[in-house]
Amino acid sequence: MSTREYDLVVIGAGPVGENVADRAVRGGLSVAIVESELVGGECSYWACMPSKALLRAPAALRAARDVAGAAEAVTGGVDVAAVLARRDRIVHEWQDTSQVDWLQGVGIDLIRGFGRVTAEREVSVEAADGTATVLRARHAVAVCTGSAALIPDIDGLVDAAPWTSREATAVRDVPASLVILGGGVVGVEMATAFVALGSTVTVIARSGLLGGMEEIAGEAVAASLHAAGATVRTGAQATRVERAGDGVTVTLADGAVVQAEEILVATGRVPRTSGIGLDVVGLEDGGWIDVDDTLRVRGSEWLYAAGDVTHRALLTHQGKYQARIAGDVIARRARGEDLDTQAWGRHAATADHSAVPQVVFTDPEVAAVGATAASARADGLDVTVIDYDLSWIAGASTHSDRFEGTARAVVDDARGVLVGATFVGPDTAELLHAATIAIVGEVPLHRLWHAVPAYPTISEVWLRWLEEYGL
Repeated sequence: MSTREYDLVVIGAGPVGENVADRAVRGGLSVAIVESELVGGECSYWACMPSKALLRAPAALRAARDVAGAAEAVTGGVDVAAVLARRDRIVHEWQDTSQVDWLQGVGIDLIRGFGRVTAEREVSVEAADGTATVLRARHAVAVCTGSAALIPDIDGLVDAAPWTSREATAVRDVPASLVILGGGVVGVEMATAFVALGSTVTVIARSGLLGGMEEIAGEAVAASLHAAGATVRTGAQATRVERAGDGVTVTLADGAVVQAEEILVATGRVPRTSGIGLDVVGLEDGGWIDVDDTLRVRGSEWLYAAGDVTHRALLTHQGKYQARIAGDVIARRARGEDLDTQAWGRHAATADHSAVPQVVFTDPEVAAVGATAASARADGLDVTVIDYDLSWIAGASTHSDRFEGTARAVVDDARGVLVGATFVGPDTAELLHAATIAIVGEVPLHRLWHAVPAYPTISEVWLRWLEEYGL
């Protein structure tokens, strides 16, 4: 058994762990990062990147079909083999050589194996060949191990060998039929992808689609999936799953039966913290990790966590945002420096509370940031809700011959600022960051009146919102 010492030890080399390590190295610390799978993590190989690769070709095809002159040139559906080959290129054939090269280039030591906290500021790593390495941290340990798919307690489900998002995004042979349990982001994105790839898709959701977002989002996505040939069963619950022969049978609480070649479970996430030694430091093995806004574990002087394991915002971009803050904080504390105390608080993850942006790459796209109308009112705000039909904007007619969409603004009347925005429609993801800036910056609407949108673009919705509000 060998022993090494570093200023910081990071467990998990996904995008979150990489960013914690990078910021700490920039701050002058020596860093080791521990990874049991591929450097680059879930997002690079089994989530964000491959899923968007599967969705992009169908989206481009739909866009072409919605514009006269381009529509006439479209003579078929997506080329499934080409879509999968492009996905393979984007995930580098599930090889992490380039990511490892990057770690080495910035001065981060990679330790392959399963990392486990074994004492204060100590991580033991067991490699695949059984050899062990003890890493001692002079200043901090950061847990960045991410999350995994939740497999709900449904009779027969585990024995039926269900797909999770990993199997879905790494698919080699597209099934003739697919049943999806769950109506959240993963469920609706994979439904959109597999319908386009030729599967007969059934979505089973206990409530509506995209719960937690504005209802206009889930309603629009459900309608689009129906139009594409999918079956969407909301208010439905699976009670038993059985695999036999070439497929699975799903029995619902109302006695209905759904049959498909494969089943995908997309009902939520659990933290990947089992067996990593949380119990050694008084935390729950396999549990979420509670941190303060500097990403330090509450009650600890040396243990940090960032990304999905904190359960603050299970999104790659938010995890990387947390990671940048954590790495900077660890480096500054290691140097004995005070943290940034300016009003904008660069060393506190305040965006996790009120300004989390998210895009759902369905048809139509859904882009949202901040509060919904319901959550804003639940927080005691007096709000005005403005819905605007995006097809009424001049730029919509040039963008598409069949443009449909809605933009909702949620305004805090007491302060005259935007606190939430949701866009539903083609390519609305590119509208999102302006709303994020307005919410984070708490820009008064009377100042936004002087931020003139270019004509003819869909961004003219900002002018229409302000006019609807009475400016």
